[in-house]
Amino acid sequence: MSGRDGGKKKPVKQPKKEQKELDEADVEFKNKQKEQEKAMKEATSSLKGKKGPLGPGGIKKSGKK
Repeated sequence: MSGRDGGKKKPVKQPKKEQKELDEADVEFKNKQKEQEKAMKEATSSLKGKKGPLGPGGIKKSGKK
Protein backbone atom coordinates (compact mmCIF):
# COMPACT_ATOMS: atom_id res chain seq x y z
CA MET A 1 0.00 0.00 0.00
CA SER A 2 1.29 3.37 -0.98
CA GLY A 3 0.34 6.71 0.56
CA ARG A 4 -1.48 7.86 -2.57
CA ASP A 5 -4.35 5.36 -2.28
CA GLY A 6 -5.95 7.00 0.78
CA GLY A 7 -9.48 8.38 0.81
CA LYS A 8 -12.60 7.31 -1.01
CA LYS A 9 -12.45 5.96 -4.52
CA LYS A 10 -14.61 7.70 -7.12
CA PRO A 11 -17.53 5.59 -8.35
CA VAL A 12 -17.57 4.43 -11.94
CA LYS A 13 -19.79 6.67 -14.06
CA GLN A 14 -23.02 5.09 -15.25
CA PRO A 15 -23.96 5.47 -18.90
CA LYS A 16 -26.74 7.97 -19.61
CA LYS A 17 -30.24 6.56 -19.96
CA GLU A 18 -31.79 6.77 -23.38
CA GLN A 19 -34.96 8.81 -23.86
CA LYS A 20 -37.94 6.53 -24.36
CA GLU A 21 -40.79 7.31 -26.69
CA LEU A 22 -43.95 7.89 -24.68
CA ASP A 23 -47.24 6.26 -25.61
CA GLU A 24 -50.58 8.02 -25.24
CA ALA A 25 -51.22 5.93 -22.11
CA ASP A 26 -47.91 7.06 -20.59
CA VAL A 27 -48.69 10.71 -21.30
CA GLU A 28 -52.15 10.35 -19.75
CA PHE A 29 -50.70 8.63 -16.68
CA LYS A 30 -48.10 11.37 -16.14
CA ASN A 31 -50.75 14.09 -16.53
CA LYS A 32 -52.98 12.30 -14.03
CA GLN A 33 -50.10 12.07 -11.55
CA LYS A 34 -49.39 15.80 -11.93
CA GLU A 35 -53.05 16.62 -11.30
CA GLN A 36 -53.13 14.42 -8.19
CA GLU A 37 -49.94 16.01 -6.86
CA LYS A 38 -51.35 19.50 -7.49
CA ALA A 39 -54.59 18.59 -5.68
CA MET A 40 -52.61 17.19 -2.75
CA LYS A 41 -50.55 20.39 -2.45
CA GLU A 42 -53.72 22.49 -2.48
CA ALA A 43 -55.28 20.32 0.22
CA THR A 44 -52.23 20.49 2.46
CA SER A 45 -51.84 24.23 1.98
CA SER A 46 -55.45 24.77 3.06
CA LEU A 47 -54.81 22.77 6.24
CA LYS A 48 -51.69 24.71 7.25
CA GLY A 49 -53.67 27.68 8.58
CA LYS A 50 -55.89 25.53 10.79
CA LYS A 51 -54.83 24.19 14.15
CA GLY A 52 -55.72 20.69 15.16
CA PRO A 53 -54.40 17.18 15.53
CA LEU A 54 -52.40 17.43 12.29
CA GLY A 55 -50.06 20.12 13.63
CA PRO A 56 -46.86 19.45 15.53
CA GLY A 57 -47.54 18.65 19.14
CA GLY A 58 -46.24 16.80 22.12
CA ILE A 59 -44.49 17.80 25.29
CA LYS A 60 -41.97 20.59 24.83
CA LYS A 61 -38.84 20.24 26.87
CA SER A 62 -36.98 23.26 28.19
CA GLY A 63 -33.60 21.57 28.28
CA LYS A 64 -33.18 22.01 32.03
CA LYS A 65 -33.24 19.09 34.41
